Amino acid sequence: MAVIRFGVSLEQDLLEALDGFVQDNSYANRSQAIRALIEKNIVEKKWLCNHHVAGAVVLVYDPQKREIANLLLALQQANADLILSVQRFFGNNKRCIEIIAVDGIAQKLTKFSDELISLKGVIHGKLIMSRVD
Repeated sequence: MAVIRFGVSLEQDLLEALDGFVQDNSYANRSQAIRALIEKNIVEKKWLCNHHVAGAVVLVYDPQKREIANLLLALQQANADLILSVQRFFGNNKRCIEIIAVDGIAQKLTKFSDELISLKGVIHGKLIMSRVD
């Protein structure tokens, strides 16, 4: 397959993060790293289907922001049919890690995790899934 060159403009901090990613993962150059990130994204998008999957949503948030707990609880109650269990760990006053074990149709789990991760106050979030059917 032919390689096509194109230019990319990034903020300085994002470029530094990319260079760190290149070094941490032993890529030969930025192009290989960008290629890997795009391929990873494509694979993850394939989960937007009707496969039965199990997995976990991992969230990191600031528990001192009172509204975040209520918002997380409301979303979890609205999607109780997808949740197997919830564990919450308090690392310090400004960081809470929540792990939500989930089971269901990939498309529904992806939508649910996207809703959780996009909540104001969530610092980081990730959905991890594995096909079980």
